[in-house]
Amino acid sequence: MLLNIADVSLRAESRLTERSQTTIPAAIRDALQLKPGEFIDYLLLSGGKVLMSRQSQQEDDPVVGQFLQLLENDMAANPQRIQPVSASLWANIEALTAGAEVDLDAPLTDE
Repeated sequence: MLLNIADVSLRAESRLTERSQTTIPAAIRDALQLKPGEFIDYLLLSGGKVLMSRQSQQEDDPVVGQFLQLLENDMAANPQRIQPVSASLWANIEALTAGAEVDLDAPLTDE
């Protein structure tokens, strides 16, 4: 794949942080119509160039979708079954997660 400079309609740059993260510049996000949570494809070209593109929309998992619909229908038909989490279960949850640190901005890994 040859990249012709005449094919470039927008150029932007960003800096890599100490955690090897970067922010996609707003002009690029806007041009690709990227929203939080969407996936991005990266292609490494010869010569060290990277081609970034918005990943095509992935189909939702039909099994998960059907299960969530089942739950939604059941909650609508049987609201009396919905109960708060008990204090003892909540205490067990807190004990199991005590000391666990979560960075909601950290990238997800394959681990």
